Amino acid sequence: MQAPINAALGRSVDDGVAAAMISFGIGFLLLLAVVSLRGSLPGLAALKAVPWWCWTGGALGAFYVWAVLWSVPRLGVVTTFAVLILGQLTAALILDSAGAFGLPVKEITVQRVGAVALVSAGLVLSRF
Repeated sequence: MQAPINAALGRSVDDGVAAAMISFGIGFLLLLAVVSLRGSLPGLAALKAVPWWCWTGGALGAFYVWAVLWSVPRLGVVTTFAVLILGQLTAALILDSAGAFGLPVKEITVQRVGAVALVSAGLVLSRF
């Protein structure tokens, strides 16, 4: 439901980037309230110890939300998510095989490639 809701927000404000900012702002405020109520807001020392690349997740998330906002009106929800899932699965195969970001190494197998191929077929079918 998030994708078509955010796409409608983008149409309403006539700017996909502004809509992504609004969406992230609301999410930030909600998470800030939850973390504050739980008393688990991290201290400055903990934040300073975070590896630099961990800070890129928010930027990647913002790009993801903008990409969905842009894609849903043009491709439809099914095709947009088929493209997103295919991209995520392809990247996941590579990240798993490299053990990226401290993950355990998982080899690329015929079954895993077959799963990605089935999603590819689904993407092709979604366009017809």
